[in-house]
Amino acid sequence: MNKLIDPATLQPSTIPSSQSFRDGMALLPGAVTIVTTDGRAGQHGFTASAVCSVSDAPPTLLVCVNKNTGAHDPILENGVLAVNVLTHAQHPLSNIFSSRSKSQQERFGQADWTSSITGAPVLQHALVSFDCRIANVVEAGSHSVIFAHILHVNTSDANHPGLIWFRRTYAHTHIPE
Repeated sequence: MNKLIDPATLQPSTIPSSQSFRDGMALLPGAVTIVTTDGRAGQHGFTASAVCSVSDAPPTLLVCVNKNTGAHDPILENGVLAVNVLTHAQHPLSNIFSSRSKSQQERFGQADWTSSITGAPVLQHALVSFDCRIANVVEAGSHSVIFAHILHVNTSDANHPGLIWFRRTYAHTHIPE
């Protein structure tokens, strides 16, 4: 059995710098999503690429949320979220939801939204939207890692390329013919 390494025991010279880590992560393509919530703490949303599948039994997503983002506390208080996966054509909406200068009202006013089981905003015309209830939260450095059980999946019937973040810019997926 492998032993876990305690980061506190590593020599500083063996730990990558924050910049080296960010440069490496820029080479890991990630789907661009807008994570939304609504409930007692109000409607909030932000752009995220730190989302991935965990399990299909039960269907579960992992969503990493920076503790400094304005949506962090409302997501945890509301206990629900929707992960809306963007098409390449929706990259302007990604910019709006990542802007610190835009209010939540301005952000949500730029697109059409519905809701599903949890009441979290679901983006109309998203590539796919996952409506979720938070199952567990783990604190990890500057972020909260949220494990969310998927209650409903809404897929688009349109054949649009997906929006990805790669090399610190937008790119799109290739659709096979």
